[in-house]
Amino acid sequence: MRLGALEIVLILVVVLVLFGGNKLAGVGKALGQSIRDFKKEIKNDDDKAEAKEEKAAE
Repeated sequence: MRLGALEIVLILVVVLVLFGGNKLAGVGKALGQSIRDFKKEIKNDDDKAEAKEEKAAE
């Protein structure tokens, strides 16, 4: 079962009514921060792996 545009809009309106605009803004901000932190940690892990490989190659 696929959701059409009308169903998605209806779901978004219900969520907005239930949580309110301020609460959704806070959720969006927290989600954005979580994504940034996740990307930063992935990059750090990649950098550590590269450094380890370079050290092993010496």
